Amino acid sequence: MSGKPTLATVAEKAGVSVPTVSQVLRGTGRISEQTRDKVLKAAQLLHYVPDSRAAAMRSGENREIGFVINQLMNPFNAEVVSGVVDLLEAEGYMVSIVDTRDDADRQDRQLQAFIRHGRGGLLWVPAMNTPDASFDLLATHGIPTVTFLRHVRPELDHVGIRNAEGTAAATNHLADLGHCRIVYLGGTGMPIVRRERIRGYRKVMSERGLGPGLIWDCEGDKLAGMDAMTALLQAHPDVTALVCNGDMVALGASLALLRLGLQPGRDLSIVGFDDIQDAAVATPPLTTMSVSPQKLGRRLARALLDRIEDPTMPPTVSELTARLVVRDTTAPPARPVQQKPG
Repeated sequence: MSGKPTLATVAEKAGVSVPTVSQVLRGTGRISEQTRDKVLKAAQLLHYVPDSRAAAMRSGENREIGFVINQLMNPFNAEVVSGVVDLLEAEGYMVSIVDTRDDADRQDRQLQAFIRHGRGGLLWVPAMNTPDASFDLLATHGIPTVTFLRHVRPELDHVGIRNAEGTAAATNHLADLGHCRIVYLGGTGMPIVRRERIRGYRKVMSERGLGPGLIWDCEGDKLAGMDAMTALLQAHPDVTALVCNGDMVALGASLALLRLGLQPGRDLSIVGFDDIQDAAVATPPLTTMSVSPQKLGRRLARALLDRIEDPTMPPTVSELTARLVVRDTTAPPARPVQQKPG
């Protein structure tokens, strides 16, 4: 047989009617087990796959979900995606994932493509400078939408992290150990997540009389963290501790110390943020603020399923509290501190 198999070709192979094939494949109707087996075997032999777009047109339901994310290569995002896919696939949905790279123009093309091809819902990390037109587009087409990490519109469901609370806990942990010269390392610009994390860091620095603190920018990958750590020590050799914008930066900073013959946790303390899998198996294991990325992904997926099930419910906001996980990269300062920075 040549060509794409259809309901008609499956019906011919099984020796039944097209409506019978349709009922068997949809799990409806009063069909005998013998007939059901014949149809399923015929479909398998012909490699028949139902046309989900046609089914969606008939039922008004689309089982495909779009996930528009920023920087998919970051292991934190990859672990979140894993949690999303696990839950949605178990519920019979397929997930399409695209990466905006934080580019609003690229994001606009992706959102329009999702709408053209029909998606049953959208999980979305809005790019920086997302225009109002993008939100209007989704509202016009009635796409169930949950934003992730960046809470930008009160009318949309949102799942995120209590970022300021998390970095405040990290900074307090270091201050409790006796550190005074604590630097915030990582990130560039002021997207919502970084702005909130810096706010938590600065709040504790102020409350504990540790001065205004120091913000040291770098991109969010491991190599950038290595380079930034080296440059930071050259400019500020009195630094004794870091609160990092994310685990990848923290792991890069740890590697830089090792290459300089220094020991993370002994010569300089480091706290990450996220608790990706690599944090626990790094050498030395990384102290971090844990948000369990896969669990966070499942929570995100569940929020969208709830919205699909009840489109009229009020918007919901779910924010996860980061939990301090103490490992080997934090300890009291290796050298006595003579005075607090002013």
